[in-house]
Amino acid sequence: MKIIIEKFQKLIANQEMTKLREELLRMNEVDAADLIEQLDTEQTILVFRLLPKGLAAEVFSNLESEAQQLIISAITDTELSRIMDGLFMDDAVDMLEEMPANVVKRVLANTSPESRNMMNQLLKYPENSVGSIMTVELFDLKGDLTVGQAIQRIRTKGDGSELIYNCYVTDKQRKLEGVITLRELLTANDDQIVSEIMTPDVITAHTTEDQEEAARRIMRYDFLALPVVDGEGRLVGIVTVDDVMDVMEAEATEDFERMAAMTPSEKPYLKTSPLSLANKRIGWLLFLMVSGMITGGILGKYEAAFAAMPLLVTFIPMLTDTGGNAGSQSSTLIIRGMVVGEITMGDWFKVFWKELRVSLLVGSVLSAANFIRLIITYPGQYMMALTVALAMYATVILAKTVGGILPMVAKLFKADPAIMASPLITTIVDAISLIIYFTLAELLLGL
Repeated sequence: MKIIIEKFQKLIANQEMTKLREELLRMNEVDAADLIEQLDTEQTILVFRLLPKGLAAEVFSNLESEAQQLIISAITDTELSRIMDGLFMDDAVDMLEEMPANVVKRVLANTSPESRNMMNQLLKYPENSVGSIMTVELFDLKGDLTVGQAIQRIRTKGDGSELIYNCYVTDKQRKLEGVITLRELLTANDDQIVSEIMTPDVITAHTTEDQEEAARRIMRYDFLALPVVDGEGRLVGIVTVDDVMDVMEAEATEDFERMAAMTPSEKPYLKTSPLSLANKRIGWLLFLMVSGMITGGILGKYEAAFAAMPLLVTFIPMLTDTGGNAGSQSSTLIIRGMVVGEITMGDWFKVFWKELRVSLLVGSVLSAANFIRLIITYPGQYMMALTVALAMYATVILAKTVGGILPMVAKLFKADPAIMASPLITTIVDAISLIIYFTLAELLLGL
Protein backbone atom coordinates (compact mmCIF):
# COMPACT_ATOMS: atom_id res chain seq x y z
CA MET A 1 0.00 0.00 0.00
CA LYS A 2 2.89 2.38 0.74
CA ILE A 3 4.17 2.06 -2.84
CA ILE A 4 0.67 2.73 -4.23
CA ILE A 5 0.25 5.80 -2.03
CA GLU A 6 3.59 7.20 -3.18
CA LYS A 7 2.57 6.56 -6.79
CA PHE A 8 -0.72 8.44 -6.34
CA GLN A 9 0.99 11.31 -4.54
CA LYS A 10 3.43 11.61 -7.43
CA LEU A 11 0.55 11.69 -9.94
CA ILE A 12 -1.16 14.40 -7.88
CA ALA A 13 2.06 16.43 -7.66
CA ASN A 14 2.53 16.17 -11.44
CA GLN A 15 -1.11 17.11 -12.07
CA GLU A 16 -1.70 13.90 -14.06
CA MET A 17 -5.38 13.73 -13.27
CA THR A 18 -6.43 11.61 -16.26
CA LYS A 19 -3.94 8.89 -15.35
CA LEU A 20 -4.91 9.18 -11.70
CA ARG A 21 -8.58 8.63 -12.59
CA GLU A 22 -7.68 5.61 -14.72
CA GLU A 23 -5.76 4.09 -11.83
CA LEU A 24 -8.73 4.64 -9.52
CA LEU A 25 -11.14 2.97 -11.92
CA ARG A 26 -8.97 -0.16 -11.97
CA MET A 27 -9.05 -0.47 -8.18
CA ASN A 28 -11.52 -2.36 -6.03
CA GLU A 29 -13.74 0.04 -4.04
CA VAL A 30 -12.43 -1.32 -0.71
CA ASP A 31 -8.80 -0.80 -1.77
CA ALA A 32 -9.67 2.66 -3.10
CA ALA A 33 -11.20 3.55 0.28
CA ASP A 34 -8.08 2.33 2.11
CA LEU A 35 -5.92 4.42 -0.22
CA ILE A 36 -7.99 7.59 0.26
CA GLU A 37 -7.80 7.26 4.04
CA GLN A 38 -3.98 7.29 3.87
CA LEU A 39 -3.83 10.61 2.00
CA ASP A 40 -3.76 14.05 3.59
CA THR A 41 -6.88 16.21 3.73
CA GLU A 42 -6.47 18.08 0.42
CA GLN A 43 -5.44 14.94 -1.47
CA THR A 44 -8.39 13.01 -0.02
CA ILE A 45 -10.92 15.51 -1.37
CA LEU A 46 -9.14 15.79 -4.73
CA VAL A 47 -8.95 12.02 -5.30
CA PHE A 48 -12.53 11.42 -4.15
CA ARG A 49 -13.86 14.01 -6.59
CA LEU A 50 -12.21 12.15 -9.47
CA LEU A 51 -14.41 9.11 -8.85
CA PRO A 52 -17.48 8.63 -11.07
CA LYS A 53 -20.88 8.74 -9.36
CA GLY A 54 -21.46 4.99 -8.97
CA LEU A 55 -17.96 4.20 -7.75
CA ALA A 56 -17.92 7.26 -5.47
CA ALA A 57 -20.90 5.94 -3.50
CA GLU A 58 -19.34 2.47 -3.15
CA VAL A 59 -15.99 3.89 -2.02
CA PHE A 60 -17.72 6.30 0.37
CA SER A 61 -19.59 3.45 2.10
CA ASN A 62 -16.24 1.74 2.83
CA LEU A 63 -14.57 4.79 4.38
CA GLU A 64 -14.15 5.25 8.14
CA SER A 65 -16.51 7.72 9.79
CA GLU A 66 -13.82 10.44 10.11
CA ALA A 67 -13.02 10.31 6.39
CA GLN A 68 -16.74 10.39 5.50
CA GLN A 69 -17.26 13.43 7.70
CA LEU A 70 -14.25 15.15 6.11
CA ILE A 71 -15.59 14.59 2.60
CA ILE A 72 -19.13 15.70 3.50
CA SER A 73 -17.77 18.96 4.95
CA ALA A 74 -15.79 19.66 1.75
CA ILE A 75 -18.18 18.76 -1.06
CA THR A 76 -21.16 20.70 -2.38
CA ASP A 77 -24.80 19.87 -1.68
CA THR A 78 -25.19 18.58 -5.25
CA GLU A 79 -22.23 16.22 -4.84
CA LEU A 80 -23.56 15.07 -1.49
CA SER A 81 -26.99 14.39 -3.00
CA ARG A 82 -25.41 12.23 -5.70
CA ILE A 83 -23.50 10.18 -3.14
CA MET A 84 -26.61 9.64 -1.01
CA ASP A 85 -28.59 8.54 -4.07
CA GLY A 86 -25.95 5.91 -4.79
CA LEU A 87 -25.76 4.47 -1.27
CA PHE A 88 -27.78 1.46 -0.18
CA MET A 89 -30.08 2.37 2.67
CA ASP A 90 -28.32 0.28 5.35
CA ASP A 91 -24.95 1.84 4.46
CA ALA A 92 -26.47 5.32 4.64
CA VAL A 93 -27.99 4.63 8.06
CA ASP A 94 -24.72 3.15 9.37
CA MET A 95 -22.98 6.35 8.29
CA LEU A 96 -25.54 8.64 9.92
CA GLU A 97 -25.32 6.80 13.24
CA GLU A 98 -21.65 7.79 13.50
CA MET A 99 -22.10 11.44 12.50
CA PRO A 100 -22.65 14.56 14.65
CA ALA A 101 -26.13 16.09 14.61
CA ASN A 102 -25.20 19.02 12.33
CA VAL A 103 -23.75 16.67 9.68
CA VAL A 104 -26.80 14.38 9.87
CA LYS A 105 -29.06 17.38 9.36
CA ARG A 106 -27.18 18.41 6.21
CA VAL A 107 -27.16 14.86 4.83
CA LEU A 108 -30.90 14.41 5.35
CA ALA A 109 -31.54 17.78 3.75
CA ASN A 110 -29.82 16.57 0.58
CA THR A 111 -31.65 13.28 0.14
CA SER A 112 -34.94 12.65 -1.59
CA PRO A 113 -38.11 12.76 0.59
CA GLU A 114 -38.63 9.03 0.08
CA SER A 115 -35.07 8.15 1.12
CA ARG A 116 -35.25 10.58 4.05
CA ASN A 117 -38.41 8.89 5.35
CA MET A 118 -36.78 5.46 5.08
CA MET A 119 -33.65 6.66 6.89
CA ASN A 120 -35.67 8.24 9.67
CA GLN A 121 -37.63 5.01 10.07
CA LEU A 122 -34.48 2.89 10.25
CA LEU A 123 -32.81 5.30 12.69
CA LYS A 124 -35.73 4.82 15.11
CA TYR A 125 -35.10 1.09 15.51
CA PRO A 126 -33.32 0.14 18.76
CA GLU A 127 -29.54 0.05 18.64
CA ASN A 128 -28.16 -3.40 17.73
CA SER A 129 -31.59 -4.55 16.54
CA VAL A 130 -32.21 -6.29 13.21
CA GLY A 131 -34.14 -3.23 12.01
CA SER A 132 -31.12 -0.99 12.53
CA ILE A 133 -28.89 -3.04 10.17
CA MET A 134 -31.37 -4.22 7.53
CA THR A 135 -31.58 -2.78 4.03
CA VAL A 136 -34.92 -1.84 2.51
CA GLU A 137 -33.70 -2.19 -1.07
CA LEU A 138 -35.13 -5.60 -1.76
CA PHE A 139 -36.95 -7.41 -4.53
CA ASP A 140 -40.35 -9.04 -4.09
CA LEU A 141 -42.75 -10.87 -6.40
CA LYS A 142 -46.46 -11.67 -6.36
CA GLY A 143 -47.50 -15.30 -6.20
CA ASP A 144 -49.87 -15.12 -9.16
CA LEU A 145 -47.12 -14.15 -11.63
CA THR A 146 -45.86 -16.68 -14.14
CA VAL A 147 -42.16 -17.54 -14.13
CA GLY A 148 -41.74 -15.64 -17.40
CA GLN A 149 -43.38 -12.52 -15.94
CA ALA A 150 -41.25 -12.82 -12.78
CA ILE A 151 -38.01 -12.99 -14.78
CA GLN A 152 -39.06 -9.96 -16.82
CA ARG A 153 -39.83 -8.07 -13.61
CA ILE A 154 -36.35 -8.91 -12.28
CA ARG A 155 -34.80 -7.57 -15.49
CA THR A 156 -36.67 -4.26 -15.27
CA LYS A 157 -36.84 -3.69 -11.49
CA GLY A 158 -34.01 -5.73 -9.99
CA ASP A 159 -31.25 -3.16 -10.48
CA GLY A 160 -32.27 -1.21 -7.39
CA SER A 161 -32.12 -4.23 -5.09
CA GLU A 162 -29.02 -5.08 -3.06
CA LEU A 163 -29.60 -8.80 -3.63
CA ILE A 164 -31.74 -10.57 -6.25
CA TYR A 165 -30.61 -14.18 -5.82
CA ASN A 166 -33.46 -14.70 -3.35
CA CYS A 167 -36.83 -13.33 -4.45
CA TYR A 168 -39.47 -12.98 -1.75
CA VAL A 169 -43.13 -13.56 -2.56
CA THR A 170 -45.64 -11.23 -0.89
CA ASP A 171 -49.38 -10.62 -1.07
CA LYS A 172 -51.10 -7.27 -1.68
CA GLN A 173 -50.52 -6.23 1.93
CA ARG A 174 -46.78 -7.13 1.58
CA LYS A 175 -47.17 -10.05 3.96
CA LEU A 176 -44.47 -12.62 3.31
CA GLU A 177 -45.82 -15.78 1.68
CA GLY A 178 -42.72 -17.57 0.40
CA VAL A 179 -39.29 -17.40 -1.18
CA ILE A 180 -37.95 -18.53 -4.55
CA THR A 181 -34.36 -18.43 -5.76
CA LEU A 182 -33.19 -17.04 -9.07
CA ARG A 183 -31.92 -20.51 -9.99
CA GLU A 184 -35.39 -21.99 -9.46
CA LEU A 185 -36.92 -19.32 -11.67
CA LEU A 186 -34.40 -19.78 -14.48
CA THR A 187 -34.77 -23.57 -14.52
CA ALA A 188 -38.60 -23.57 -14.39
CA ASN A 189 -41.00 -23.38 -17.35
CA ASP A 190 -42.11 -19.86 -18.28
CA ASP A 191 -45.80 -20.68 -17.82
CA GLN A 192 -45.48 -22.07 -14.30
CA ILE A 193 -47.01 -19.99 -11.50
CA VAL A 194 -44.59 -18.60 -8.90
CA SER A 195 -46.79 -19.64 -5.93
CA GLU A 196 -46.67 -23.26 -7.13
CA ILE A 197 -42.89 -23.56 -7.03
CA MET A 198 -41.95 -21.19 -4.20
CA THR A 199 -40.92 -22.40 -0.73
CA PRO A 200 -43.78 -21.37 1.59
CA ASP A 201 -42.05 -21.84 4.96
CA VAL A 202 -39.64 -18.90 5.18
CA ILE A 203 -37.14 -18.41 7.98
CA THR A 204 -37.29 -14.75 8.99
CA ALA A 205 -36.07 -12.23 11.53
CA HIS A 206 -38.14 -9.60 13.34
CA THR A 207 -37.24 -5.92 13.21
CA THR A 208 -36.81 -5.67 17.00
CA GLU A 209 -34.77 -8.85 17.41
CA ASP A 210 -31.14 -8.61 18.47
CA GLN A 211 -28.83 -8.46 15.47
CA GLU A 212 -26.77 -11.35 16.84
CA GLU A 213 -29.81 -13.63 16.53
CA ALA A 214 -30.13 -12.77 12.84
CA ALA A 215 -26.41 -13.35 12.37
CA ARG A 216 -26.62 -16.80 13.97
CA ARG A 217 -29.60 -17.69 11.77
CA ILE A 218 -27.77 -16.75 8.58
CA MET A 219 -24.71 -18.72 9.68
CA ARG A 220 -26.80 -21.74 10.70
CA TYR A 221 -28.66 -22.00 7.40
CA ASP A 222 -25.89 -20.67 5.13
CA PHE A 223 -28.17 -17.94 3.76
CA LEU A 224 -27.02 -15.04 1.61
CA ALA A 225 -29.81 -12.94 3.11
CA LEU A 226 -32.53 -13.16 5.73
CA PRO A 227 -35.94 -11.49 5.22
CA VAL A 228 -37.05 -9.11 7.96
CA VAL A 229 -40.73 -8.76 8.92
CA ASP A 230 -42.59 -6.40 11.22
CA GLY A 231 -45.11 -7.25 13.93
CA GLU A 232 -47.81 -7.97 11.33
CA GLY A 233 -45.66 -10.29 9.22
CA ARG A 234 -45.09 -7.74 6.46
CA LEU A 235 -41.79 -7.82 4.59
CA VAL A 236 -39.88 -4.62 5.40
CA GLY A 237 -36.25 -5.44 4.57
CA ILE A 238 -33.45 -7.97 4.38
CA VAL A 239 -30.24 -8.57 6.30
CA THR A 240 -27.43 -9.59 3.96
CA VAL A 241 -24.39 -11.72 4.71
CA ASP A 242 -22.01 -8.73 4.46
CA ASP A 243 -23.99 -6.99 7.21
CA VAL A 244 -23.74 -10.14 9.33
CA MET A 245 -19.98 -10.26 8.91
CA ASP A 246 -19.76 -6.70 10.23
CA VAL A 247 -22.00 -7.63 13.16
CA MET A 248 -19.95 -10.70 14.06
CA GLU A 249 -16.70 -8.76 13.85
CA ALA A 250 -18.07 -6.00 16.09
CA GLU A 251 -19.50 -8.47 18.62
CA ALA A 252 -16.30 -10.54 18.70
CA THR A 253 -14.22 -7.40 19.25
CA GLU A 254 -16.52 -6.31 22.06
CA ASP A 255 -16.30 -9.73 23.72
CA PHE A 256 -12.50 -9.74 23.46
CA GLU A 257 -12.32 -6.32 25.10
CA ARG A 258 -14.69 -7.30 27.91
CA MET A 259 -12.78 -10.54 28.49
CA ALA A 260 -9.63 -8.45 28.89
CA ALA A 261 -11.41 -6.25 31.46
CA MET A 262 -11.85 -3.19 29.23
CA THR A 263 -14.84 -1.09 28.28
CA PRO A 264 -15.51 -1.71 24.56
CA SER A 265 -14.38 0.98 22.12
CA GLU A 266 -16.05 1.70 18.79
CA LYS A 267 -12.94 3.20 17.22
CA PRO A 268 -9.93 1.25 15.87
CA TYR A 269 -6.99 1.03 18.27
CA LEU A 270 -4.64 3.28 16.26
CA LYS A 271 -7.34 5.95 15.92
CA THR A 272 -8.19 6.02 19.63
CA SER A 273 -6.41 8.59 21.79
CA PRO A 274 -4.31 7.49 24.82
CA LEU A 275 -6.69 9.40 27.09
CA SER A 276 -9.70 7.51 25.71
CA LEU A 277 -7.92 4.14 26.00
CA ALA A 278 -6.90 4.89 29.58
CA ASN A 279 -10.45 5.96 30.42
CA LYS A 280 -11.84 2.65 29.12
CA ARG A 281 -9.33 0.59 31.12
CA ILE A 282 -8.95 2.39 34.42
CA GLY A 283 -12.41 1.54 35.80
CA TRP A 284 -11.93 -2.22 35.57
CA LEU A 285 -8.33 -1.98 36.80
CA LEU A 286 -9.46 -0.04 39.86
CA PHE A 287 -12.16 -2.62 40.54
CA LEU A 288 -9.76 -5.54 40.18
CA MET A 289 -7.15 -3.76 42.30
CA VAL A 290 -9.62 -3.28 45.12
CA SER A 291 -10.80 -6.87 44.70
CA GLY A 292 -7.17 -8.00 44.91
CA MET A 293 -6.99 -6.48 48.38
CA ILE A 294 -9.22 -9.34 49.50
CA THR A 295 -6.36 -11.72 48.74
CA GLY A 296 -4.04 -9.59 50.86
CA GLY A 297 -6.56 -9.68 53.70
CA ILE A 298 -6.71 -13.48 53.55
CA LEU A 299 -2.91 -13.73 53.66
CA GLY A 300 -2.91 -11.43 56.68
CA LYS A 301 -5.46 -13.62 58.46
CA TYR A 302 -3.27 -16.72 58.04
CA GLU A 303 -0.01 -14.93 58.81
CA ALA A 304 0.68 -17.24 61.75
CA ALA A 305 0.44 -20.31 59.50
CA PHE A 306 3.10 -19.30 57.02
CA ALA A 307 5.19 -17.72 59.80
CA ALA A 308 5.36 -21.18 61.38
CA MET A 309 6.19 -22.80 58.02
CA PRO A 310 7.50 -20.18 55.56
CA LEU A 311 7.87 -22.80 52.83
CA LEU A 312 4.08 -22.74 52.35
CA VAL A 313 4.25 -19.23 50.89
CA THR A 314 6.38 -20.38 47.94
CA PHE A 315 3.50 -22.49 46.60
CA ILE A 316 0.93 -19.67 46.57
CA PRO A 317 1.80 -18.33 43.06
CA MET A 318 1.56 -21.84 41.61
CA LEU A 319 -1.88 -22.40 43.14
CA THR A 320 -3.33 -19.05 42.14
CA ASP A 321 -1.88 -19.10 38.62
CA THR A 322 -3.12 -22.63 37.99
CA GLY A 323 -6.55 -21.74 39.31
CA GLY A 324 -6.75 -18.65 37.11
CA ASN A 325 -5.65 -20.56 34.02
CA ALA A 326 -8.08 -23.41 34.69
CA GLY A 327 -10.97 -20.99 35.17
CA SER A 328 -10.07 -19.08 32.01
CA GLN A 329 -10.13 -22.27 29.94
CA SER A 330 -13.67 -23.06 31.05
CA SER A 331 -15.05 -19.52 30.83
CA THR A 332 -13.62 -18.98 27.34
CA LEU A 333 -15.28 -22.14 26.00
CA ILE A 334 -18.62 -21.37 27.64
CA ILE A 335 -18.64 -17.73 26.49
CA ARG A 336 -17.83 -18.83 22.95
CA GLY A 337 -20.60 -21.46 23.09
CA MET A 338 -23.13 -18.89 24.30
CA VAL A 339 -22.13 -16.37 21.61
CA VAL A 340 -22.59 -18.83 18.73
CA GLY A 341 -25.78 -20.27 20.22
CA GLU A 342 -24.43 -23.73 21.11
CA ILE A 343 -25.13 -23.21 24.83
CA THR A 344 -28.34 -21.76 26.30
CA MET A 345 -29.45 -20.97 29.85
CA GLY A 346 -31.29 -24.29 29.94
CA ASP A 347 -27.96 -26.11 29.64
CA TRP A 348 -26.56 -24.86 32.95
CA PHE A 349 -26.69 -28.27 34.67
CA LYS A 350 -25.08 -29.98 31.66
CA VAL A 351 -22.31 -27.36 31.74
CA PHE A 352 -21.83 -27.77 35.51
CA TRP A 353 -21.74 -31.58 35.29
CA LYS A 354 -19.33 -31.61 32.36
CA GLU A 355 -16.95 -29.06 33.88
CA LEU A 356 -17.05 -30.93 37.19
CA ARG A 357 -15.99 -34.17 35.48
CA VAL A 358 -13.28 -32.38 33.51
CA SER A 359 -11.98 -30.73 36.67
CA LEU A 360 -11.85 -34.06 38.51
CA LEU A 361 -9.69 -35.54 35.75
CA VAL A 362 -7.45 -32.49 35.28
CA GLY A 363 -7.16 -31.93 39.03
CA SER A 364 -6.11 -35.55 39.60
CA VAL A 365 -3.24 -35.28 37.12
CA LEU A 366 -2.03 -31.89 38.36
CA SER A 367 -2.23 -32.76 42.06
CA ALA A 368 -0.51 -36.13 41.53
CA ALA A 369 2.29 -34.48 39.54
CA ASN A 370 2.72 -31.90 42.29
CA PHE A 371 2.76 -34.50 45.05
CA ILE A 372 5.47 -36.53 43.29
CA ARG A 373 7.55 -33.41 42.58
CA LEU A 374 7.35 -32.22 46.18
CA ILE A 375 8.31 -35.49 47.83
CA ILE A 376 11.32 -35.67 45.51
CA THR A 377 12.27 -32.03 46.13
CA TYR A 378 11.55 -32.12 49.89
CA PRO A 379 12.24 -35.67 51.16
CA GLY A 380 10.28 -36.59 54.26
CA GLN A 381 7.79 -33.68 53.93
CA TYR A 382 4.91 -35.95 53.02
CA MET A 383 2.18 -34.03 54.84
CA MET A 384 3.28 -30.75 53.30
CA ALA A 385 3.26 -32.36 49.84
CA LEU A 386 -0.20 -33.79 50.53
CA THR A 387 -1.45 -30.36 51.67
CA VAL A 388 -0.28 -28.66 48.47
CA ALA A 389 -1.60 -31.50 46.29
CA LEU A 390 -5.04 -31.45 47.91
CA ALA A 391 -5.17 -27.65 47.69
CA MET A 392 -4.29 -27.90 43.99
CA TYR A 393 -7.01 -30.51 43.46
CA ALA A 394 -9.65 -28.37 45.19
CA THR A 395 -8.51 -25.22 43.38
CA VAL A 396 -8.81 -26.79 39.92
CA ILE A 397 -12.28 -28.18 40.69
CA LEU A 398 -13.40 -24.81 42.02
CA ALA A 399 -11.88 -22.83 39.15
CA LYS A 400 -13.34 -24.94 36.34
CA THR A 401 -16.85 -25.16 37.77
CA VAL A 402 -16.93 -21.45 38.65
CA GLY A 403 -15.44 -20.56 35.26
CA GLY A 404 -18.15 -22.58 33.52
CA ILE A 405 -21.12 -21.32 35.52
CA LEU A 406 -20.33 -17.61 36.08
CA PRO A 407 -20.86 -16.56 32.40
CA MET A 408 -24.30 -18.16 32.56
CA VAL A 409 -25.05 -16.33 35.81
CA ALA A 410 -24.11 -13.06 34.09
CA LYS A 411 -26.49 -13.88 31.24
CA LEU A 412 -29.24 -14.64 33.75
CA PHE A 413 -28.91 -11.10 35.12
CA LYS A 414 -28.93 -9.59 31.59
CA ALA A 415 -25.19 -8.82 31.68
CA ASP A 416 -22.64 -9.65 29.00
CA PRO A 417 -21.17 -13.13 29.75
CA ALA A 418 -17.79 -11.88 28.52
CA ILE A 419 -17.31 -9.82 31.70
CA MET A 420 -17.01 -13.11 33.61
CA ALA A 421 -13.70 -13.88 31.95
CA SER A 422 -10.13 -14.31 33.07
CA PRO A 423 -9.51 -11.21 35.27
CA LEU A 424 -12.69 -11.49 37.35
CA ILE A 425 -12.62 -15.29 37.66
CA THR A 426 -8.94 -15.19 38.64
CA THR A 427 -9.72 -12.72 41.43
CA ILE A 428 -12.55 -14.88 42.78
CA VAL A 429 -10.65 -18.16 42.52
CA ASP A 430 -7.50 -16.67 44.09
CA ALA A 431 -9.37 -15.66 47.22
CA ILE A 432 -11.21 -18.95 47.70
CA SER A 433 -8.18 -21.13 46.85
CA LEU A 434 -6.07 -19.37 49.49
CA ILE A 435 -8.72 -20.01 52.13
CA ILE A 436 -8.80 -23.70 51.13
CA TYR A 437 -4.99 -23.90 51.11
CA PHE A 438 -4.42 -22.47 54.56
CA THR A 439 -7.40 -24.31 56.05
CA LEU A 440 -5.86 -27.59 54.84
CA ALA A 441 -2.47 -26.50 56.18
CA GLU A 442 -3.95 -25.86 59.63
CA LEU A 443 -5.76 -29.22 59.64
CA LEU A 444 -3.03 -31.45 58.19
CA LEU A 445 0.07 -29.71 59.50
CA GLY A 446 -1.33 -28.57 62.83
CA LEU A 447 -0.26 -24.94 62.36
